[in-house]
Amino acid sequence: MNPSNLSQWPVIGQTVGLLVLSNVFMTFAWYAHLKNLNDRPWWIAALISWGIALFEYLLQVPANRIGYTVLSLGQLKIIQEVITLSIFVPFAVFYMKEPFKLDYVWAALCMVGAVYFMFRSSL
Repeated sequence: MNPSNLSQWPVIGQTVGLLVLSNVFMTFAWYAHLKNLNDRPWWIAALISWGIALFEYLLQVPANRIGYTVLSLGQLKIIQEVITLSIFVPFAVFYMKEPFKLDYVWAALCMVGAVYFMFRSSL
């Protein structure tokens, strides 16, 4: 399997891969302006964020369309939420220089429970 040919990846791999990439863009669109554009008017930050978010949507929409062929809507949503937390925590700690909080661990444990409940009928 050639890693550059996404269509050869299993559906779950395609979905998760695209959602990870889309979430990186969205995290930057939502939060990076707090660090990089804090001295600019809000509407400039909003326009730049919308431009970044366009790339998020170009990845997220196909990810959900591909994933929905084998996953339920709820399963797609919980996968997205797990990915969001997985991207957000390193972003907050390493890019935004926020301190790591034990609350991130507790939130992740709650997500493990949410994943279990969303996928338990598939087990």
